[in-house]
Amino acid sequence: MSDIARFIFGFKRFQKEYFCADSKVFEGLRVEQKPRALLIGCSDSRVDPSLLTDCAPGELFVVRNVANLVPPCDNDGGHHGVSAAVEFAVRSLEVEHIIVLGHCNCGGIKALLREGDRGRNSGFIDSWVNIAAKARELVLNDLAGHEPQVQERACEQGAILISLDNLLSFPWVRERVEAGKLYLHGWYFDFESGELFSYLPETKAFELLVPRCLE
Repeated sequence: MSDIARFIFGFKRFQKEYFCADSKVFEGLRVEQKPRALLIGCSDSRVDPSLLTDCAPGELFVVRNVANLVPPCDNDGGHHGVSAAVEFAVRSLEVEHIIVLGHCNCGGIKALLREGDRGRNSGFIDSWVNIAAKARELVLNDLAGHEPQVQERACEQGAILISLDNLLSFPWVRERVEAGKLYLHGWYFDFESGELFSYLPETKAFELLVPRCLE
């Protein structure tokens, strides 16, 4: 119960900062939210979007799942939580930016790369990460014989690009992008170095966006 007690204490600190004294942050948020960006991140406990971007409540609409994946548009009547969240962010909240945030040492991508070795379906995870199967195929073909760390990093970044492509399969996303009302971003967080990379279509590569801290 020590962890739970710590979480409760943390909530009390949050409450004190945002609901006690003269804090007015939630006065407007009680009625509606107006985030300007949707961030699609991984469920990994080491990669908290609000912490990484230093956002206050109401500034960032967040979707988190294993390996920060976006499925292609498929209105088959199934349960599509990520697609529903993207639809709400784009069509109702009218966000101006969508950021797909991947990261190093991603357990979901490790599972994707090991899928062929298992030769069996291990449940929900295999089915889910298979969204990025194309990234796995490219890595194993182009980087065969390379160290696992090299393959994993390439697959982590390739999965981000697949999610960006899949976002454009939603007609209301593509329409807003083509109209210049919505911008898509692919970010990669290396928590071993503390660096942030961003995909640049001009160079077709992830370029350094925020370098490592020198102090």
